[in-house]
Amino acid sequence: RRPKKLPAVVALMLGAGATAQEPVQGDAGRGRLAFAPCRTCHYPEQGYGHHNGPSLWDLFGRRAGSAEGYAHYSDALKAADFAWTPELLDFWLANPCRFLPDSSMVVFETTPQQRADLIEYLKQFRE
Repeated sequence: RRPKKLPAVVALMLGAGATAQEPVQGDAGRGRLAFAPCRTCHYPEQGYGHHNGPSLWDLFGRRAGSAEGYAHYSDALKAADFAWTPELLDFWLANPCRFLPDSSMVVFETTPQQRADLIEYLKQFRE
């Protein structure tokens, strides 16, 4: 069963200033470069073990806090009841403290273009 995005998550996105903006076109090549600091904790390639964070292989559509083989999720992510979408990842990276205030993930400040590039890069890593 695929988890649903909670209405609270959607309400949070809207209440925290997520607006219908002109979509930014991502570029996977730039996303690969932008992903470099993320590799401190994550790998998107299939078959790579867990680092300091969960694997990002086949991220989109996966329930938050559920990557196999990773047991160090924050309580906030363990309790989350939504599946990752590009839109939710964009909001997470733009507003980590508002999205899940008790998460332990380190998030760097990013621009909308950098987030679009990262998301486009991560879309390549799926079944």
